[in-house]
Amino acid sequence: MTISPGEPAAAAKLRRGRMRDLGALLAIEKAVFTVDLLSRRSFRHFLTSASASLIVAEESGKLAGYALVLYPPRSTIARLYSIAVASRISGRGVGPLLLAAAEDAARRRRRRAMRLEVHEHNTRAIARYEKSGYRLFGRRRDYYDDHADALRFEKPLSPEASRSRAAPAKISDAAARIGFDGGHSGHRRRRSRHSVRSRL
Repeated sequence: MTISPGEPAAAAKLRRGRMRDLGALLAIEKAVFTVDLLSRRSFRHFLTSASASLIVAEESGKLAGYALVLYPPRSTIARLYSIAVASRISGRGVGPLLLAAAEDAARRRRRRAMRLEVHEHNTRAIARYEKSGYRLFGRRRDYYDDHADALRFEKPLSPEASRSRAAPAKISDAAARIGFDGGHSGHRRRRSRHSVRSRL
């Protein structure tokens, strides 16, 4: 099924990811990110998981990017886990299109808000999220391997949520890496792949 959140900003079509996209997803992953890459096994898991939405963008029959949203159990929060756009189509509106589709997917799951974490020096990503309606609500000190802070952003996804202030996140709502590839858990320093390496 094609997903159409409003008027597209680029000549790209959005749809749910499929198993046949594995090769193209891995190619984008390797081209965009340099560390902590999602493996074929992880993509297989997220493509079939009931607690995730993996949305892909196509242009001229080729995969142009993807967005991955996770739904922590017993929570009303969705987490934007990863978003990537192929360099050949960067700057043509596919990133904002994927972001809007990710938010729509979370709304359909009746999540009241979307949360994400951003490296404090990732000014391009911060500007994009603020333009899209995300607001800073917290900070995690010494969060990354380079000792930088993580800025926590949230966007209400329902009228009710937008009228109330965000409550502090529980551990289940926070940024612990979920997946099969060397994730961090507990109280060790965690890295959000979305914060450091989102490519919009």
